Amino acid sequence: PCAKLLKTSANKIRSPTTPVTARRLLSLGCVGNKRNTQLTTHHLDKIFSPRNIAVIGASDRVGSVANMVVGNLSEGGFRGAIYPVNPKHEFVAERPCFGSVTEIPEPVDLAIICTPARTVPNVVKQCGEAGVGGMIIMSAGFREVGVEGVKLEREVATTAKAFPGMRIIGPNCLGILAPHRRLNASFASDMAPAGNVAFISQSGALCTAILDWAISENVGFSQFVSIGNMIDVTIADLIDYFGEDAHTKAIIFYVESLTEARSFLSAARAFTRTKPIIAYKAGRYAESAEAAASHTGAMAGVDSVYEAAFARAGIVRVMEIEELFDCAEFLARHPTACGDRLAIVTNAGGPGVMATDALLDRTGRIAGLSEETIATLNAELPASWSHRNPVDVIGDATPERFAHAVRAVLRDPGVDALLVILSPQAMTDPTGVAEAVINAAKQTSKPVLASWMGGKRVAEGIERLTSAGIPTYSTPGKCVRTFMHLVRYERNCQMLYETPHEVPLAFELNRDERQEFVADHPRNILTEYESKLLLGAYGIPVTATEIARTRDAAVAIADRMGYPVVLKVFSPEITHKTDVQGVELNLAGPDQVAMAYDAIIERAKSHRPDAVVDGVTVQPMVVEPFSRELIVGAKRDPVFGPVLMVGAGGVTAELYRDRALELPPLNERLARRMLESLQSWPLLEGYRGRRGVNVQRLVECLLRVSTMIVECPEIAELDINPLLATDRDVIALDARVILRTETPPESASRFMHLAIRPYPDELVRRAQLPDGTSVLLRPIMPEDEPIWHQLIESCSPETLHMRFRHMFKKSTHAMASRFCFVDYDRELAIVAEVMENGTKQLAGVGRLIADADHQQAEFAILVADRWQGRGVGAMLMNECLKICESWNIRTIVAETAPNNRRMIQMFQRRGFEVDRNRSSDAVFVRKNLTVA
Repeated sequence: PCAKLLKTSANKIRSPTTPVTARRLLSLGCVGNKRNTQLTTHHLDKIFSPRNIAVIGASDRVGSVANMVVGNLSEGGFRGAIYPVNPKHEFVAERPCFGSVTEIPEPVDLAIICTPARTVPNVVKQCGEAGVGGMIIMSAGFREVGVEGVKLEREVATTAKAFPGMRIIGPNCLGILAPHRRLNASFASDMAPAGNVAFISQSGALCTAILDWAISENVGFSQFVSIGNMIDVTIADLIDYFGEDAHTKAIIFYVESLTEARSFLSAARAFTRTKPIIAYKAGRYAESAEAAASHTGAMAGVDSVYEAAFARAGIVRVMEIEELFDCAEFLARHPTACGDRLAIVTNAGGPGVMATDALLDRTGRIAGLSEETIATLNAELPASWSHRNPVDVIGDATPERFAHAVRAVLRDPGVDALLVILSPQAMTDPTGVAEAVINAAKQTSKPVLASWMGGKRVAEGIERLTSAGIPTYSTPGKCVRTFMHLVRYERNCQMLYETPHEVPLAFELNRDERQEFVADHPRNILTEYESKLLLGAYGIPVTATEIARTRDAAVAIADRMGYPVVLKVFSPEITHKTDVQGVELNLAGPDQVAMAYDAIIERAKSHRPDAVVDGVTVQPMVVEPFSRELIVGAKRDPVFGPVLMVGAGGVTAELYRDRALELPPLNERLARRMLESLQSWPLLEGYRGRRGVNVQRLVECLLRVSTMIVECPEIAELDINPLLATDRDVIALDARVILRTETPPESASRFMHLAIRPYPDELVRRAQLPDGTSVLLRPIMPEDEPIWHQLIESCSPETLHMRFRHMFKKSTHAMASRFCFVDYDRELAIVAEVMENGTKQLAGVGRLIADADHQQAEFAILVADRWQGRGVGAMLMNECLKICESWNIRTIVAETAPNNRRMIQMFQRRGFEVDRNRSSDAVFVRKNLTVA
C-alpha cells in the first residue's frame, strides 16, 4: 500500500478511499507496508463487532425497550448468540433466559442494559466482574432528569472505572447499528442499509428520523450510533475507531455539546486528513455562562468558538438539519473530495441560472469548457444550445441528447463535477433521461448530481437515479449547496496544510521571566499599565504609559513626555474606559492636561461610584495618517480553552463584529488566514491608492500573542484595543488582561489549558555525533517542509528503495504534509538538524506514531546517504526510545527490509525481538517497554 500511495498524485494520496493502514505508513515514510494488527483503537470491537450479546432486562412485554432490542437483534440477522437476562423469566422470545450475566456459559462481548436507572450501577458491576467487554446502556433517568440523575450517573461512571477494559456507550441512548455486520443493537424500528457513511448523534430522536429517511432514500450507513450521555465512549473515540473501519469513508454527526476538546480535535484532524466529516451543531445562540468582561469576550460567543474549532479540525459545518440529510446522501454516493469547477447540463435556462447563482454565492466556479468539448457539443446539439456552461440542451431534449451532452462534459479535464437539471416539459421523458444519465455516469469517477424538478411526472426518474447511486435533489440550489460542502472540505484541507513561512520570534526575557508577569497576581484584572508590561515582555510594541495619581503629576509627566498626550482613567475595576467617558485625546499643553484630569476623575466617579479610581495614565498621542485600528484578543472558552481573535478595532469593534477566531497555537499561515478572512482585509492591504499596513509585522504580533496565551494558562481574557497598524509597524495603544480566578490542579500538565498541543520545545536539545559534529535534535514542524524535500532529494535511489520499498522521482507537498504537519499529542518526528555552509539541513528523521491510547507506537527512521554510518541513526533511535518511555508507551514496533542489515542490528542491540518469519519481504521488530 505504501508503494502504491507514493506513486500516486497529491490528490490521490489524500483520497478518502485510501486505507488507514496505508495512510499511517505513509506518515512513517521509511519502513514497512503492513500495519501491526495488535494496534486497535479504544478496544471498541466488543461493541461494534461482538461475537455474542446479553440483553439485560429482557422481556416479552410488547412495546418495552428490551423486547424491541431482542427482536431487532434477531430480525436484523445478527449471527452470534443472544442471551436474554432477567431473573423473573425462564424464557424470552423463545430463548432461555438467565438470572444474571454471570450465569451465561461463555464470556460475553456486549451487554445491552435496559433496566431502570437505579439498578444500572449494580448491573455494571456484575458485568465488569463477569468480564464483559462492552456495554450499551439504553436506560434513561440520569443527568437529563436533574440532580439525582447526575448523582446516579456519577455512580455508574465510578463503578465502571474499576474495570478499565470495559467500554460503555450511553446511558440514555438509542443504541447502535452496524449494517455491514447485520447488527441492530438498538430500539429503532428498522435496520439501516449498509453503506460507507458513519452517523453519530447526541439525539436519539434525530437518529430515528435519519434512519427513516435513509431507508426511504436507500442511503446506506457503515455505522449508526446514538451516543447518549457519553460517560465513557465519546465522539472522539468513535471518530478514531471509524477511522480504522474499512467501510467508513465519511462521518456526519449531530452534536449539542462537547467535552474533552483536545481528544476530539486530535481525532477529527486525523480523520479529516483523508476523509470528510460534516457536522451540525445545535444551540447556536446559547448565552455564555459568564458575562464577558472584555470586547473579545463579547465578540467571541460560544457558537463562534465551535465554528473556529471545527474549521481548525477540517470539519465542515452545516447550519440546517436538512443539509445534514443532503450531505449524507451525497457522501453515500461520492465520499471522495473534488475540485470546485462545476458543469451544469439542463433543459431549461432558468434553473441553470439559479444553479449558477447558488454556486457563485458559495464561491464555487463555473467550469470553463474546452474548445474540444464545445466542438463535440456543436456536433451533437441543436444550433440554439447555449454554447457555454451551463449547457442548455433546449426544452425538447431527448434522452439521447442529454446523454451526448453529459458524456462530452464529463470527459472535459476542466470539469470536476456535473449537475444535471431536468425541468419536465410537454415533450420531456424524465425516466428516459434518468436512464441516459445513469449510463453516462457509469463511465466516470467524477461526482454526478441531479435535480429532477417536479412531482409525479419525475418520481420514477428520481427513484431510478437514487437506486443507481446518483444523489438527486428537488431543487438545483440544494444540489449546489451540498456539492459546495464537499468542496469546502477540500479547501479546508488545502488551507490547513499550507506550508507556513518561518517567523523567528526573539524575546528579551526568558520564559520564566515572562511568566512572572501573571504569576500570583493579587487581582484578577490587570490594569492597563500592568497589561502593557506583559505585552512588552512578549515583544509586542506598546505606547509608553505612566501613572499619575494627582493633577500635578499628570502635568509633570506630560511635560517630560512631550505633547500632545492622551489621558485615560486608571482604575482596576473599569474595563471599558469610553463607557465612563474616561479618555481625553490630543491634549496639547499643561492647562489642557490639568482640566482633562479633573474631568476624567469626575466623570468616572459619576458613572461608577462603586469603582476605585486611582488617577489617570499618561501616554503620548500617536497620530499616523496611514493607519488602521484593530482589536487583537483572547478568550478562554469553557470547552476549547483559549481562543484568539483579530478584527476591526476601536470603539465600534462590537458594533461591526468584523472578526476572525482561531485556536492557538498559530503559525504564519494561520495568522495570515485570520487577517485575510476579515471583511476589512482590503483596507489592510491598501485600498484605492491608500497605503496598506505592514502585514508581516501584524502577523508577527499575532504569533507573539499566541505564544503568550500558550505560555500563560492564567490568562482568561485579553484585549489589545486598539492595536494601531501602520505601513511600518504595529503598536498597542490600550490593553487589558483578565486572569482566571480558579487555581488549576497541581496535576495539570503545562499545556492542558490548550485544545491543541503546541510545539514540544522541551524536547529541543543539542547533541554531538561521535566525530564531534554538532546536531540539533528537535521535533519537526510545518516550516521544515523545504528542508524535508532536500532530505529526500539527497537520498540515493537505493536508500529510498530500502526505506520506502518503492522508487519515486520526486516528493510532493501532499507527501511532505504527512511528515511535517504533526499532531504532537499522537505523533512525533525528531529531526537531526545540522548546519552546512551556513544553511540548515536535515541529516535524518526518527518518527513515532502512537495509537490513540498511547499503548503502542510505531517507529521509523530515515538517514540521508552522506550521514549514514556516522551515528545519526543510533542517536535518533535512542531519542525516540526515551520519548516512548516518557509517553508511557508499552510497546514499540517497526518493520524494515530483510536486506537492511544495519537497521536490524540497531534494533537487536537495543533489545528488540526480530521476527523474520511473518513475511518474505519484511522483517518485523518489537520491544516491550517498562511503564513507570
